[in-house]
Amino acid sequence: MYTAHFGLEANPFSLTPDPAYFYLSPYHQEALAHLLYGMGEDGGFVLLTGEVGTGKTMLIRTLMEQQHEHADIALCLNPRLNEQELVAVICDELRIDYPRQGCTLKTLIDALNTHLLATHAQGRRTVLIIDEAQNLGHEVLEQVRLLTNLETRRYKLLRVILAGQPELQRLLAGPELRQLAQRITARYHLMPLDREQTAAYIAHRLQVAGGRPELFTRGAVKAVYRLTGGVPRLINIICDRALLGTYSRGLKQVDTRLLRQAAREVLPQPVQKRGFRFRLALELVALGALSVAAAQLYLPTLLTTLPLPARVASYLPDRPAVSTAVTPPTATATPTQDIAAVLFDKTAADPVARLLALWGDDARIPTGQSPCDYAQSHNLRCLSGRADWQELRRYNRPVVLQLKSPQGDKRQILLKSLTGETATLEVAGRLLQVPLPQLQSWWTGDYLMFWRPQTSLTFIGPGSTGEPVVWLRQRLAMAEGQEPPAGQDFSAVFDPALVEQVRNFQRAHDLQADGVVGQRTMALLDNLAPAPGTPVLTAPAVAKVN
Repeated sequence: MYTAHFGLEANPFSLTPDPAYFYLSPYHQEALAHLLYGMGEDGGFVLLTGEVGTGKTMLIRTLMEQQHEHADIALCLNPRLNEQELVAVICDELRIDYPRQGCTLKTLIDALNTHLLATHAQGRRTVLIIDEAQNLGHEVLEQVRLLTNLETRRYKLLRVILAGQPELQRLLAGPELRQLAQRITARYHLMPLDREQTAAYIAHRLQVAGGRPELFTRGAVKAVYRLTGGVPRLINIICDRALLGTYSRGLKQVDTRLLRQAAREVLPQPVQKRGFRFRLALELVALGALSVAAAQLYLPTLLTTLPLPARVASYLPDRPAVSTAVTPPTATATPTQDIAAVLFDKTAADPVARLLALWGDDARIPTGQSPCDYAQSHNLRCLSGRADWQELRRYNRPVVLQLKSPQGDKRQILLKSLTGETATLEVAGRLLQVPLPQLQSWWTGDYLMFWRPQTSLTFIGPGSTGEPVVWLRQRLAMAEGQEPPAGQDFSAVFDPALVEQVRNFQRAHDLQADGVVGQRTMALLDNLAPAPGTPVLTAPAVAKVN
């Protein structure tokens, strides 16, 4: 929106971890050296920790961008997995072939061990990098330790880098993980930037984007440090909003007043008096997603109140399509002070059972059986993990969300629909409408979703043949805007050209572009032509008839 106004070639404060904008502060140089050590001949377990938003993921992306001769890297970005799923991810990352049907943990480990021995014989090293490792369970961490037992007489076959928040240090300090903690050969805790580094960080990102450091006055830069405590993610959020606010007023430089105004608009609580420092900044980072959501929600309203040219309206960010579905008469907008009490009422009905009911299954899950196991036995599949609102909209299925109150109380809730920036939740037999920014402050990011596959397989990849491959080709044709021909006009063999088609689809939908159709890819392909009666999260807009 504002790049041309300031003579910028790109947005200098985007939240995406682009290595081109990486500012190598002294802290980040030391952290990167530890990661490079983990990639080396003698690397064992390397631990990188840091508060939310300090740049751990950016460091990993930068490491991945470098050329590592004689090294293969397996990157796990979603550690909310069980032991078997984690080893499967490692095998997928390393392109290790293993049987997809009836596969066990032993089968996966045997395949991994065979691969590691073969690559070691070729003079290659294998490195496993796990980001957000604080989310790993004890059993999964123990499995990671056991994987490092794969070795020859002289060399470890697998090197491991764990990156996560400070909770990871406390997790590893527990007595049940002492064997793993003893194997860590290098540790580094990434600190936020200091005052001078914050100024250099802002100047660096502006320069990479083709701008000048003078876009921010000295006073504004000092205010950035006071308000963020040097946390890079918070710096990006505030500076981006400050540039937008400056542009909206037709000015060419961000001063202290505009910077403070921007902070008040994007931070989830008012800017405090002078002395607002790092401890509070960390609390705000924990609600970083709320900050972004709030900015997206209130920014259009703010801009429309300013004396701007009419053309500014064309620059407003895209908003999710508003559903035209009729809201049930029981749905009500509840006052803010009452919402938390309703959401965290533990006497409410089981949300997983209510989610199953949307799929036409009114039975109760037997005691001791997991929801995913039950779903699979009833022709449903289960997806779970961490996501944001954009990802949930892509899947477009009702989900169960995990909420956590400021007091630490946890509660599962059924998200039945999303309409614009409003969530409709089912609680105790009634529908409750809650603004997304408010719900974001309670949502942990965890979700559980059911979906019903339309093919006989839930994994399609090289070696697959027959009806599932034909179905896949038809759906990819639809995704590319082509009219899908009859099934007999398609090849029923998963060939290299189809691998590239799948990768293109995955890239377009922010999935790992591995070229094989797993559950997440298949669920999105299903959305191109949902089966009749499929419950959806966001109803499609209905065109008006003149």
